[in-house]
Amino acid sequence: MWLIRPNWETVYRAADARNLKEEFAVYRLPIWALYLVGFIKILLASALLAGIWMSNLVVPAAYGMAVLMMVAIVMHLRVRSDSFLKAAPAVTILCLCLFVAL
Repeated sequence: MWLIRPNWETVYRAADARNLKEEFAVYRLPIWALYLVGFIKILLASALLAGIWMSNLVVPAAYGMAVLMMVAIVMHLRVRSDSFLKAAPAVTILCLCLFVAL
């Protein structure tokens, strides 16, 4: 999402947002939060991949990503006009991260 499709429209974006910037605006978050979250997600995803060779990175990275996904779920639920389905990708990644970490 963050590297490949930041400007693509998906059915999972909050409200009527067409890209990540609009989605963060729906959540009433400042623009710097977009860049901070993006940096952290890319860093954690890279650590998960690096965990193939350095196994000590896997558990902390998986827990970190799980925390981000929990926040993402809460943010989706705060948009009252949205269905829970819009949080489905975050729920899925949360479950996968917890499976990997535990």
